[in-house]
Amino acid sequence: MSLQAGIVGLPNVGKSTLFNAVSNSAKAQASNYRFCTIEPNVGLVDVPDARMTKLEELVKPNRTVPTQLEIVDIAGLVKGASKGEGLGNKFLGNIREVDAIIHVIRCFEDENVLREEGAINPISDKEIIDTELQLKDLDSVERKWGKVEKMARTASDTKAKAEFEILNRCKECLLQGKSIRTLELTKDEKYAVADLFLLTDKPVLYVANVDEASMHTGNKYSEALKAAVKEEGAQVIVMNNSIEAQIAELESAEDKEMFMEEYKMTEPALNRLIVSAYNLLGLETYFTAGVQEVRAWTIHKGWKAPQAASVIHTDFEKGFIKAEVIAYDDFVKYGSEAACRDNGRLRIEGKEYIVKDGDIMHFRFNV
Repeated sequence: MSLQAGIVGLPNVGKSTLFNAVSNSAKAQASNYRFCTIEPNVGLVDVPDARMTKLEELVKPNRTVPTQLEIVDIAGLVKGASKGEGLGNKFLGNIREVDAIIHVIRCFEDENVLREEGAINPISDKEIIDTELQLKDLDSVERKWGKVEKMARTASDTKAKAEFEILNRCKECLLQGKSIRTLELTKDEKYAVADLFLLTDKPVLYVANVDEASMHTGNKYSEALKAAVKEEGAQVIVMNNSIEAQIAELESAEDKEMFMEEYKMTEPALNRLIVSAYNLLGLETYFTAGVQEVRAWTIHKGWKAPQAASVIHTDFEKGFIKAEVIAYDDFVKYGSEAACRDNGRLRIEGKEYIVKDGDIMHFRFNV
């Protein structure tokens, strides 16, 4: 399963620095000038999960394989991007391709870091990006609106009438300066505009990039940002991107631990960010656990057993018979698959079973 979270924001807010920190397969160029990032950088990041460590202790496998998330570093947007300013059309197109947005906002003062928007103002910065995405969506909606309007006039075309009503709601929302994700649309209603790949319908996670002194407590800028996104129900991660990048560059676990102790950190703030982005995408994890390998697998929340089996191999879904399932807490309590089986904690589930986060599974199939 390949899902992407794209890092966006104004120029010089710390996007590429954050990407360098989270990516374990690529290094993005981070420089103090506009449009340093033109082509989007893509990297993979392991999703932190303490359950993997516990399963490794119990099973003692030959190897462990965590689940991963794709992170995309998208160039900084500028005011007027929706009209093509600053290669805006290209960058907005890159955002269209990701599944969720990590919006980095500058919440620190530093005269050595270029800023063309004047005094530090996280609310204004957020609104600039929001407006550009909304204007691009409005253009998409109005184009389709014009085509569907003609069909909606036909008395017999009930599908077009329903679609036209949904487009009207989306258009009104955008004209009010609101994002599509604030609309309460049913699954069927969202399907009516799915072909537009609306930018403001994507879930968003905000990163308040603060100075070193504010990395634990936040500051007036990060607090203002939290207040501004409260109505969206969005999460704000407060962190210092530069320090996180320095931690990521250290090779040994001992060096990382010593570095974090110096800054009174129990874990990198990146762990919270990655897990939050994973959850934002509506993802969950199940495990396979054996002597050869303990592995985490990514699925969507609500997937049934055959769908979950398909991420291992499509044949597993095609020939699905049953799934052997052990709850994570039971596995930890009894210490092994055999002990869970002996104590009646290994269940046999069929095609309608909805996989739970943390399930340890083995699939029976026949192709």
